[in-house]
Amino acid sequence: MKKKQGKSGNKNKRGSSRKDARTIAKEAHFSKVKNRNGGSTTKTISRVLSFFSTHRDTYFSVDDVAKSMSIKGASERILIKHILHTLQEQGRLVQNNKAQFALLSSNSKTVQAIFHREGRENYAISELDGTVITLAQRHSLDARDGDTVDVVILSQRKGITRGEVVAILKHAKDTFVAVVRKLGKNNAILETNDKLLSGGMIKVPLEEQKLEVDDKVLVQIKDWYSSSGTYPQGHIISRFGKEGDNNTEMHAILAEFGLPYSYPKDADKAAEALSDSIPLEEFTKREDFRNITTFTIDPKDAKDFDDALSLQIIDENQIEVGVHIADVTYYVKQGDIIDEEAYNRATSIYLVDRTIAMLPEKLSNDLCSLRPNEDRLAYAVIFRMNKHTGEVIDFRIKRTVINSDRRFSYEEAQTRIDTNEGDFAEELSVLNNIAQKMRKKRFSNGGIRFESNELTFILNEQGVPLDVMPRTSGTANQLIEEFMLLANKTVATYIGKELKQKTQKEPPFVYRVHSNPDPDKLVSATSFLYKTHILKPKGKSSRGQDSITTQEVNDIFETTSGTPYENIVQMLLLRAMARAMYTTKNVGHFGLAFDYYTHFSSPIRRYPDMMVHRLVTNYLFDGKCGDDIDINKLEEACEHCSDMERVADLAERASVKYKQAEYLETKRGMVFDGFITGVTEWGVYITLNHNNCEGFVPIRDLNDDFYTFDENNYCLVGRRYRRKYTLGQSMRIRVKDIDKIKRLIDFEIVE
Repeated sequence: MKKKQGKSGNKNKRGSSRKDARTIAKEAHFSKVKNRNGGSTTKTISRVLSFFSTHRDTYFSVDDVAKSMSIKGASERILIKHILHTLQEQGRLVQNNKAQFALLSSNSKTVQAIFHREGRENYAISELDGTVITLAQRHSLDARDGDTVDVVILSQRKGITRGEVVAILKHAKDTFVAVVRKLGKNNAILETNDKLLSGGMIKVPLEEQKLEVDDKVLVQIKDWYSSSGTYPQGHIISRFGKEGDNNTEMHAILAEFGLPYSYPKDADKAAEALSDSIPLEEFTKREDFRNITTFTIDPKDAKDFDDALSLQIIDENQIEVGVHIADVTYYVKQGDIIDEEAYNRATSIYLVDRTIAMLPEKLSNDLCSLRPNEDRLAYAVIFRMNKHTGEVIDFRIKRTVINSDRRFSYEEAQTRIDTNEGDFAEELSVLNNIAQKMRKKRFSNGGIRFESNELTFILNEQGVPLDVMPRTSGTANQLIEEFMLLANKTVATYIGKELKQKTQKEPPFVYRVHSNPDPDKLVSATSFLYKTHILKPKGKSSRGQDSITTQEVNDIFETTSGTPYENIVQMLLLRAMARAMYTTKNVGHFGLAFDYYTHFSSPIRRYPDMMVHRLVTNYLFDGKCGDDIDINKLEEACEHCSDMERVADLAERASVKYKQAEYLETKRGMVFDGFITGVTEWGVYITLNHNNCEGFVPIRDLNDDFYTFDENNYCLVGRRYRRKYTLGQSMRIRVKDIDKIKRLIDFEIVE
């Protein structure tokens, strides 16, 4: 029987005072109902709405809905009935004369959207027109980032659209890394760090496979609202091993981010079938550099040497420098099984103790690796340069064959540069002098002096960290960096500018772009640095208050270099920057101050470089003009590679955080010096001076006063004694608690 509607009921029907799921449950006094079909009433409402969203325009009775949800108990059926009538009163469902309910597609207030969660901010983007819909936490159900949801529009005022998630249509992620915590008679209870997943717990039937407590596994959810209890029900995809084991944890990190931790056998088999010898006719198609001085410079533990430098002295004023890049696309043909796997991965992944290669080992460490004293095929940009100034007089892009004379580690090359002694010391000195001139010119043209904050871990044979320290970068690193930047810039400029002028057509191409930063964010960051006296005010920006130049950014870096504030300044200014990405739409590279830039120099570890090599072949050697290239598919590939790069970054950071926690696990109770690198309303982050390990001090542990967060000044302030904790402040801490599995490090402040 349909309920009578009072004033409030009519108001709801008109949509001016919509109630969310929690309010429905509370007003109906069903919040204490302990139903067997998913626990909370709010979750049951979500199930009901999801059911109707996947069966639009179809009418169902109360019994139909209850049956679909495996509900048999009387109290649970009453709950379903009440939910249906309440949703009908709100206008979310319609009822026919047979007491059946439906969700109509014609409901203009409901839109399908992709849910996004960023910190405490929730919003959804309409798949129809891209409208951004703001969502309060209480209006978000249990949606997670990337989920496809139905959203009811609540209001549209002053350009802001507000809504409520009424159903989760599809979860973006259905696999989770979890640990077996409890074994029952028929089921195992697993725990995952994803707290949005019903408190992080999952149930799996024991008959699937033998499980033990503390097993770490990859589990897939089969029933999000299990009829047998309060937890989602899943099944085991794979078992990694025991929690805490090094291999187990590294594989689990990869699985957590949906990344592969092994190579498909069929792709490996295809790679093994490739010939080790180069056909004689291939040598005739290439410029031969086998008798020209050539060497590689890489990290000492590297096996995939994808770039080499050659040097010829032309006369006392001119030299020829070749930047030779592994010709991966000679071996990997577009669309073959190796190429498809490389595309899916898009990048190699560098965890602390291992590399997950984009290509099979036969290619990455053998056929394509520019190993010394072996003939290797390469793609090259060859520069004729002024020996004294580093000015590029001319260049050519060629396919080459090389035979490297020497493999240098960065440390070995650095020793020769510093002492001018040892094999190839003269050649390295010439290249280093030119590289330093190019570097100076790049910065004077507006390139930003971002410094790497990477860490070096000293590991034992079991992968346990014995020490952690900031990674140092010398002029040998800069030598390689500058010549790779030059090659990348030259290829992009030639295709995007010179070839375009020659053909009067826009050649489809893959650019590496870095958009201009949000000027408000940059000015806000620098204003904070002045306000907190990390920087001394020097007057207004040369371009006014609404922007800042790259030269001014560099001046800030130079001013704070070697001070406790160096990392903080890098962090604040980086946050104001856009993220570099791949795209067919060139907008230049702000950080490098290049009008044209691409990635050409690392095809062994980056798929976009393979794409660039194929495009260069298309234009320069096959005589085509890009008419056969689908620009939409090329852009789609760029987006995929950008996305995978971000995911790989997250996995790499997770492995660093795990190893930091593992290292400090043995340092519990020890005291270290550090400085504050982050301040939030829930506590402060402190980075240790010696090893850059970062830990957290919760605000609840600051028990000498009641502290509040001053958002404008990035500090915590005690109400009574006015003590402050602010960015850059030196601190002495004690290692308190470590949870390496959750990658959590807690410090306590030593007075």
